[in-house]
Amino acid sequence: MSRPVLRTALTAVVSVVTGLAAMLATLTVSAPAQAANVATPGHFTGYGFDQCLAPTQRAMNAWLHHSPFLAVGIYISGDSRGCRHQPNLSRNWVATQLRSGWRLLPITLGPQASCSPHFPRYGNDETINPRPGRANDYAAARVQGRAEAGKAVRAARALGISARSTLWYDIEGFDHTRLRCRESALAFLSGWTFRLHRLNYVSGVYSSVGSGIKILDDARVKRPGKFHLPDRIWLARWDGKANTSSSYIRDDGWRPGGRVKQYQGGHNETWGGVTINIDRNFLDVGKGFWARPESHCQGTPVSFSQYPPITSTTVNAELVTALQCLLQERDLYGGRLHGRYTERLAAGIRAWREQRGFAVNGNWGRRQWTSLLSAGRGPILKYGSAGGDVRRVQRALNAASPTAELRANGLFKGSTKSAVRAYQRKVGVGANGIVGPTTWRALRTGRR
Repeated sequence: MSRPVLRTALTAVVSVVTGLAAMLATLTVSAPAQAANVATPGHFTGYGFDQCLAPTQRAMNAWLHHSPFLAVGIYISGDSRGCRHQPNLSRNWVATQLRSGWRLLPITLGPQASCSPHFPRYGNDETINPRPGRANDYAAARVQGRAEAGKAVRAARALGISARSTLWYDIEGFDHTRLRCRESALAFLSGWTFRLHRLNYVSGVYSSVGSGIKILDDARVKRPGKFHLPDRIWLARWDGKANTSSSYIRDDGWRPGGRVKQYQGGHNETWGGVTINIDRNFLDVGKGFWARPESHCQGTPVSFSQYPPITSTTVNAELVTALQCLLQERDLYGGRLHGRYTERLAAGIRAWREQRGFAVNGNWGRRQWTSLLSAGRGPILKYGSAGGDVRRVQRALNAASPTAELRANGLFKGSTKSAVRAYQRKVGVGANGIVGPTTWRALRTGRR
């Protein structure tokens, strides 16, 4: 090989290697941005809504701040869905909602029961094959269910909906007394669940309690082991009751933690100036109301029903130790956690008061407690929220309002919502029971 040719070849090799190195460097740098989203809906008890068209980001923001909802149903796949085109739904849309605290219910509406009077919807969307087949096992319907699950998972992955999330199949109402229609629907849903489990997703089925949900519950009780049953069910029962119960099915099925109920059908609601036509739902999934345990300063208790002032004469060692711990977590106290008021603690108190715009002295009152206990990130919190941020609000409310006496369990239930409303009325902000930017600001400044 001549030298010019060799030089050209070496140059090409170097160029390729350099390009590969650059590509690898880019992949390495961008890896954190590709981290998987949390599995959804996770552990949750609370309110949700569903709507044919995924709402705009402006609408989602407005409803996050003002509505009672923390879960939203979105149609991600299925040829028979009403909104085949979803202009707002994207990988970024999904990631944004999950970061904001929304719980997503991804829905597929594909082949429907063979006796459904409303399908096929478009003429080119298939229905469930009702033929029993030679073995009378409705194998064709099972194959359809598995195929639809595969399509749903591909759609979910493209949107960044992580493994172990629940994917819901929407099978609209049908006449369950018609043998082949019923049995083929069961076979289809069995195939759906079987395939989802193989692909590491959780199986959910939405249907009317008088048709799809009824046949699943009957199969669970009367024919155990014959079908792959969904992990979770979504009952369509418009009785106006925000719970997960229905007289159409037995109480023990998919409980605890396996039910959603659509309790109100299509209607307009306006929150934050944005109107959407929705169905209302109540969810009780996973562990329901659940918050991870937390620990401060190797197990130092920091949660109390009240937070009285602390001065140099305070003898409540447990309360003083809690203050030392909380200031230590803010790098404002470097001494031992011994429960005594010392100059080191006084210095930490003065530093905090100066940081937060209080008069600088060594006294620690309810306003300072409120500001310290609420310090940190400020996500939107409402009925159904759970975790450390809820605990911070519960403690801060106990400090701001001696009569609140909340248990700092990290669960935003009715008692916490009532206490938030009482505090909001007291300090003159909108009393909607939702902890948003205005309420966080009031707590952080120690208003009471």
